Amino acid sequence: MSATSNYASERETDEGRVFTVTGGDWDTIVSGTDPINDERIVVNMGPQHPSTHGVLRLILELEGETVREARSVIGYLHTGIEKNLEYRNWVQGSTFVTRMDYLAPIFNETAYALAVEKLLGITDDITERATTIRVLMMELNRISSHLVWLATTGMELGAISIMLYGFREREYILDIFETITGLRMNHAYVRPGGVAQDVPDEAVVKIREFLKMMPKKLKEYEDLLSGQPIWTERTKNVAVLDVTGCVALGITGPVLRSAGLAWDLRKTMPYCGYETYEFDVPTHPDGDVWGRYQVRLAEIRESMKLVEQALDRLRPGPVMVADRKIAWPAQLAIGVDGMGNSLEHVAKIMGQSMESLIHHFKLVTEGFRVPPGQVYVAIEAPRGELGVHAVSDGGTRPYRVHYREPSFVNLQALPAMAEGGLIADVIAGGASLDPVMGGCDR
Repeated sequence: MSATSNYASERETDEGRVFTVTGGDWDTIVSGTDPINDERIVVNMGPQHPSTHGVLRLILELEGETVREARSVIGYLHTGIEKNLEYRNWVQGSTFVTRMDYLAPIFNETAYALAVEKLLGITDDITERATTIRVLMMELNRISSHLVWLATTGMELGAISIMLYGFREREYILDIFETITGLRMNHAYVRPGGVAQDVPDEAVVKIREFLKMMPKKLKEYEDLLSGQPIWTERTKNVAVLDVTGCVALGITGPVLRSAGLAWDLRKTMPYCGYETYEFDVPTHPDGDVWGRYQVRLAEIRESMKLVEQALDRLRPGPVMVADRKIAWPAQLAIGVDGMGNSLEHVAKIMGQSMESLIHHFKLVTEGFRVPPGQVYVAIEAPRGELGVHAVSDGGTRPYRVHYREPSFVNLQALPAMAEGGLIADVIAGGASLDPVMGGCDR
């Protein structure tokens, strides 16, 4: 090195090549040791891009069309839902959490309700009909979520027809949800203690019609995609992540099962009586985009079997716990304006006793108190393990509620899938994770 040199020679470390620079031009320094430095470019994919299923930014360092480094940038859809829960009573929490993963609202609500019920110590008091309705709604929601995945992934890989068909069949499920809950999305239907209202007979008819129609549609999807050369080229041996990588990164759901591990909380850590239902856990050995496609289609078929079993188990009975100091709405009756409680119901409460009126007033305005403690409850959502860590200080509002959200965890796999592959395969690999940024950012 000459006495006039303004930098020292580079050295290799476990983090890459390191330069000690005291001045000079960076490009001049680097180009002398990295002959292809000028051929690498940094590209922002997003935060507005059709492949992202939401507002996700990917920073890609490219060498030609090959991805050398990929980084995920999240937070663009942050809504502060977990913090907001600390300022609302326990029942109002259902209205917030349903908006996180907006493609799987029933799962957000159910996980939250199970956690609150565990804190209250009323898990065994939930009625059989309410539990069956929860399973019914979750499995319908799983089908609708997977249909959105199929539709959007098809669109991203050029299969426009499958996008139209996937959303078309999802609309049928949303119609069912509207019949049952009054809303197509963000239902706040599953509440601590049960569900907000019963399933009407017309909804049961619609669900049975859907179960008859859907198998033919699934066959159409497979006829359209599975033998299509472009689809197979874009999915087979693309974005491979084996079971070791999945476990190391905490990946769950269809991505883990597509790598060959049959880990499904409905089987391994049952809840809501899933251990009494007959269904299989689909797996695939290859751990690629094709495997994730195969697993999700198979899961739709298994969910249809579960929906049919749940329908057969629907027996007359209450859909809320008997304790009137917890059950809200305890006896919902809609007024003539379609809102609130009917005057007859209010008159009945007021006519019973002063104590019942006071309890009703406190339940609506203040909410019930939850004993101090903390719990963790996990369920199998469409994207993987959805866990709720709920903490109570003994008041009428949560002290803390934190979600273990599968979209957030699964996004860690993107660099492992993308680096060393083509930029076009980032689209297929990212889509195969099925991230929903509303759940990721919260």
